[in-house]
Amino acid sequence: MQTLSHYKTLILDCDGVVLNSNQTKIDAYYNTAKQMGGTDAQAQAFVDYHLKLGSIPRNDKIRHYMAEIIQQPFTEALFQAYMDTFTDILDTTLMQCEISTGLDALKAATPNAHWMLMSGGDQAELRQIFPKRNLDHYFELGIFGGPTKKNEHLASMLASHTITFPALFIGDSRFDHQAATGAGLDFVFVSDWTDFAEWQTYCAIHQIHVRRHLQAIVEQDT
Repeated sequence: MQTLSHYKTLILDCDGVVLNSNQTKIDAYYNTAKQMGGTDAQAQAFVDYHLKLGSIPRNDKIRHYMAEIIQQPFTEALFQAYMDTFTDILDTTLMQCEISTGLDALKAATPNAHWMLMSGGDQAELRQIFPKRNLDHYFELGIFGGPTKKNEHLASMLASHTITFPALFIGDSRFDHQAATGAGLDFVFVSDWTDFAEWQTYCAIHQIHVRRHLQAIVEQDT
């Protein structure tokens, strides 16, 4: 990890980094299963799978739920019903969850960097919610999400030279780290809002820089 002012591109995850929304997502998976007729055990299994996969787009998780947890034959209509139910539940709560207080300080500390948001959440949904919450102006390079996976987005942006090095990815999950390092980016893990239960062990094994939140990244900048 370099001094912040050296970076030319900053890539921020959404849930657990910009928004305190990881528990919101957990609740949305559980309540989607329940509203669609699932048992408590099936809803919890849906949550457990979501936590296991981390920052993977919801469409993959819903397909797994249908095929493996409730063992329901796939139809496009049923899949879309799950997607719509999840979106309806989540949209309201994403408008209410806490925003990181460190965004402005981090922006000021990275005057040479352009920012992008890179989320496992639905891209169209984020592009509607972030303007409503007055957050879109931070991300000059755009807001990106599912159903395209983060590593796929990064590969495309490297190929198009949208990402300029040195570049830093700020995330809170195993997949964030894997996607960042796979693309040759520096990485810092923020821990205060993560839902990755084994983050301390994982970060120690991989010698990952850890900060509690965005403000701490600025305060501990060297």
